[in-house]
Order: sequence, then structure tokens, then C-alpha cells
Amino acid sequence: MTARDLIVEPLRPQDDDQLFDIFSDVVERREGYPHEPPLTHDTFMSLWRGPGVVTVCARTPDPDATVLGAYYLKPNYAGRAAHIANAGYVVARAARGAGVGRMLVEDSIQRAPLLGFDAIMFNLVFVSNPARRLYEELGWREIGRVPGAVGGDDALIYWRPVGGADPSAAGPETEPQRP
Repeated sequence: MTARDLIVEPLRPQDDDQLFDIFSDVVERREGYPHEPPLTHDTFMSLWRGPGVVTVCARTPDPDATVLGAYYLKPNYAGRAAHIANAGYVVARAARGAGVGRMLVEDSIQRAPLLGFDAIMFNLVFVSNPARRLYEELGWREIGRVPGAVGGDDALIYWRPVGGADPSAAGPETEPQRP
């Protein structure tokens, strides 16, 4: 099965436990998220299923509908800055390297403007995160750095316009502009 065979759609309530297991593994392994293990169900729910959060998953088309990855979109800020989304992605360890992550990131770029967002921002992308290459390939630009942000690892702030704006409009030395 390839990533193209997967179904990408909003996460169903019956899929919460599968996503919790995937995210728990990521937190336990300290991969890309600053949460301390062990992950609690309350922490999971507030991040992935809280008010204003849209959660989308990639699942197999078979009757078991195995969740292989997911992302969330939510306002990065409140009020007048709510047009900027924050996103987080996770892929099950067994599905990594198969294109699931790319498919989810590309879907979020298409879905974000349909939800009223005109940009997606990542607040803390660890310098050691291998997904940085994918984000940069798909138009994200580094707009800031937080030294020693998580366990001594620097973190980057990334921003990308969505909805038809030119992704090259923002670079490391420019301030993001509304498209």
C-alpha cells in the first residue's frame, strides 16, 4: 500500500485511541514535541481535540481503518491574529518514510484556507527534526530561532502563506505579510 491508497479525512471519535497511541510513542521517544512523557489523555485531548482544533488523519481503506498519521490545524493566536494557523503532524513509526507525512502536510496546505486561515506557522520546530527539509521544500521559511528552547535543543519558528499566496514572500529576514 502506498500513501496514495490512504484515506485522508477528519479524525473520527472512534479513532482517538489510535492517534493517542501514535502521539504517546512520539512523546515517549521525545521526537518533535516538547511534552514530557508519559503523555496523559487530558494533554492529548487538549492538543488534538480541543475547542477550535480541526484534526485530520490518514487511514487505511480496509475495514480496520488503521490510522497511520494525523495533523491538527488551529488558530495560532486569538482575536485579530486568528487568521494564522498552527499545525502539528505525527506519523506512526511503522509508516514513516512511505510518504504519509508529505501527504498530510500537503493536505493541510490545501485545507487551511478552507478553514479561514491565510498562513500556517510552526512555533517550535527542533533544529534536529528531520521533517524540516520537507517543510522547507513545501514553502515554509524560518522567521526566528529560540536558543535552547527544549532540553538545550534550539527551535525554529516557521511561517508559510496558504491559499494562493507566494510561499517565497517570507524569508528569514522578512516579516510575514498577509497575502
